[in-house]
Amino acid sequence: MRRTWIALVALSGVALSTGVAAAAPQHRPDTSVLQRDTDKLLDYGAPGALVELDTPNGNVKVRSGYGNTAAKTPVPWDAHFRIGSYTKMFTATVVLQLVGEGRLSLEDTVDRWLPGVVTGNGNEGTKITVRQLLQHTSGLPEYTRAMDFLGNKEGFEANRLRGFTDRQLVAMALRYPPDFTPGSSWAYSNTNFVLAGMIIKRITGQDWQHEVRERIIEPLDLDNTSAPHNNPRVPEPHAVGYQRFSPDGQDIDATVLNPSWGDAAGAIISDTADANKFLRALASGKVLRPAQLAEMRRTVPAHLFDKGWPGVQYGLGIMWIPTSCGGYWSHGGDIHGFKTRNGVSADGKRSVVVTINSDSLVPKQGTPAPQHDVSLDLIEHALCGTS
Repeated sequence: MRRTWIALVALSGVALSTGVAAAAPQHRPDTSVLQRDTDKLLDYGAPGALVELDTPNGNVKVRSGYGNTAAKTPVPWDAHFRIGSYTKMFTATVVLQLVGEGRLSLEDTVDRWLPGVVTGNGNEGTKITVRQLLQHTSGLPEYTRAMDFLGNKEGFEANRLRGFTDRQLVAMALRYPPDFTPGSSWAYSNTNFVLAGMIIKRITGQDWQHEVRERIIEPLDLDNTSAPHNNPRVPEPHAVGYQRFSPDGQDIDATVLNPSWGDAAGAIISDTADANKFLRALASGKVLRPAQLAEMRRTVPAHLFDKGWPGVQYGLGIMWIPTSCGGYWSHGGDIHGFKTRNGVSADGKRSVVVTINSDSLVPKQGTPAPQHDVSLDLIEHALCGTS
């Protein structure tokens, strides 16, 4: 059952929920800082933004800007959106559940489950482990390097409804040599999680979407979360997802697209309530057994992400981001039309989800480019208790 929201305000506003029945109104989180930080996202080029903060003392939503810039209407309070690479946290969770059931080991090789799938140009599935897939230490090249159409307006318009299979995506990656010897370095590659999805299917006999539904979405009652195959539409209500292919170009409506190219690395759709619910359930130990949650949280430096999140570490489908009050677990995602950012405290008691209806932000004239990820201050303030 969805929460009932009150005190809805138009373009820049707040929605409140008691979250727990005993929460007194004066103990609800202060929304002034959260609203200020959300408004700041517009300066960085967000058409609109919706943020939900969940705490033991209550849950709040704020929003700013437009969900539809032509109609000048706000982002719906219960908007669905593509979560992009936040999907990886769901995929990694399913793999780790299978580990906990004794059906595979993190030290199994890719070739153990997908014989002959990863071979060519120096890529060898016999030398890559499941752990290295989830940790991005496999060295496997990124398949989107072969998808030039993702980066230009004409190519995107011509291919936005095109479907891809997981084997096609892996074959694209294998056109390139590995980035490094498995286990010797770190580099983010969506190919890793496409293979993780294929391993899920090989073990269970069901595709990764089915397993995510059975193991996560349904048990947690994530009613507004879906793992589509080739369905190109985002369920109503939703904001328009805008995409700008060059800094001086025009925004186009990129909401409708076939998400199969994102596969187990980036195809899920959700809303802020569900996205927060999963974060808190995972961090508080309700989704994984203690041993597997501990494995998920074993991190390595992810220096290639330092500019966005200084000091970031990467675990198994999850990031650890330091803050002034310690740090938080996270995995954001970017996909045409939508940018998702999130964070949850280590104990799972406090979480925040940010959705922006564009992943191609261009700061307003006179606004300096952000020094780090646009959400960094907002999430720190929300999770460190200053919101």
